[in-house]
Amino acid sequence: MNPLQTWLALAGRVLLSAIFILSGWMKVTDWNGTEAEMAAHHLPMPALLLAATIVIEIAGGLAILAGWQTPTASLVLFLYLIPVTLIFHDFYNRSGPAMQEQLFHFLKNLAIMGGLLELAAFGAGAWSVDGQLGLARFPAMRAWPRLRRSV
Repeated sequence: MNPLQTWLALAGRVLLSAIFILSGWMKVTDWNGTEAEMAAHHLPMPALLLAATIVIEIAGGLAILAGWQTPTASLVLFLYLIPVTLIFHDFYNRSGPAMQEQLFHFLKNLAIMGGLLELAAFGAGAWSVDGQLGLARFPAMRAWPRLRRSV
C-alpha cells in the first residue's frame, strides 16, 4: 500500500464511521423519541431493539474508526442496515416530498452499504489496529497483493 492509499484508507474509515457513532449517540440522547419512532413502525420490543441498535451503531462505528476486526464489524453493520433501510426509509409507501426525502435516505444507505462491503473485502489499511497487528481476516485478503496485476 503506497502512502496515498494509507491516508485515503484512514480518511475513508473516519468518514464512514462518523455516521454510525453520531447516530448511535443521538439515539442515546433522545431515547424516548427514538423508541416512539420505532414503536410507530410497529417493531416489537422497541426498547430492547433500541438498546441493540445503539450498541451496534456505536461499537461498530468505533471498530471501523480504529480499524479493529474490520471485516467483521463491516459485515455486521452491512447486515444491520438491510432491515433499517427497508423499514425506516420506505419511499415506496410515500408520495410527493416525503417520497423524495425517503428515497434520498434509502440511496444514502445503499452507498454506505457499498462502502462497508469494500472495507470487508479489502480491510482497513496500514494505519489501523488490524494493519498494525497484521490481521487479514479472510484468506482472499492475504492473497490480494499476489493476485493483483500492476497497471
